[in-house]
Amino acid sequence: MRTMNDYLVKAIDKSKNLRLLTVTAKDLVGEAQKRHDTWSASSAVLGRTLIGGLLLAAAGLTEGEELTVRLLGNGPVGATIVTAKADYTVKGYLKNPHIALPPKANGHIDVKKAVGQGWLEVTKDLGLKEPYTGEVPIVSGEIAEDFAYYLTKSEQIPSAVGLSVFVNPNNTIGAAGGFMLQALPGASDQLIDKTIERINKLPVLSSALLDGMMPEDLAKQILGDDCKILEQDPVAFKCDCSKEKYADILQTLDRKQLHDMIEEDHGAELKCSFCGNKYKYSEAELTQILSKKDEESN
Repeated sequence: MRTMNDYLVKAIDKSKNLRLLTVTAKDLVGEAQKRHDTWSASSAVLGRTLIGGLLLAAAGLTEGEELTVRLLGNGPVGATIVTAKADYTVKGYLKNPHIALPPKANGHIDVKKAVGQGWLEVTKDLGLKEPYTGEVPIVSGEIAEDFAYYLTKSEQIPSAVGLSVFVNPNNTIGAAGGFMLQALPGASDQLIDKTIERINKLPVLSSALLDGMMPEDLAKQILGDDCKILEQDPVAFKCDCSKEKYADILQTLDRKQLHDMIEEDHGAELKCSFCGNKYKYSEAELTQILSKKDEESN
């Protein structure tokens, strides 16, 4: 009996020339929505970017690696930043969480308008000396197409991506999920065309997810019933911030700033952009941080 609510499936077609990742992520996006109090358009943008970042990490990272996606559009939601790890955890935030826009004619959230024009950047930290960054213009603003364009242009992997977030009238998340299809070197044009045809015939992703479609079902609809499910893994919104980590950041401030926090503010409070957690430091704790700074600089 499956206990995971949110999980990711890796699958391959019978010819072993197409790789597919599918995911359901309602709780993951719901956690982000609660932490950042996002309104409908902001929820759709942040949720899609979280799912896209997660799929990108699951497709290309190995243990201990992470990547950061920056969706830098000039639309009302502002910059969206997401960091995903090889362990299928992801965190993220956007500049303006309180954006709701009039729906499009079909009733869907106007994600394209919320994002605007700009750039999609992906920085991969693979444990090398320098992280690698790939950058492409935002070609759609619907986000899924932008991830597919990034993969095709920056990583030379022909790809198709679908991302969906359904936001309830009370701003909670009703459904969320997506897929990332990648053509492997042996894939023929005929095979790719046939699979894209299947994708084009899929029901609206948000409706299918609301109706209870699971990642395995989506994989079979895209690759065919004879596809092979390789892996099933839980996914989650998870931030690795801590009071200790923020103490290390405080220690990088100059002496005067720390001194002012002690003498004038009588303490400090730092807030994590990614998850909203707050960390308070008393005068005594700040004095200890200042002493440690002095010790290490001597």
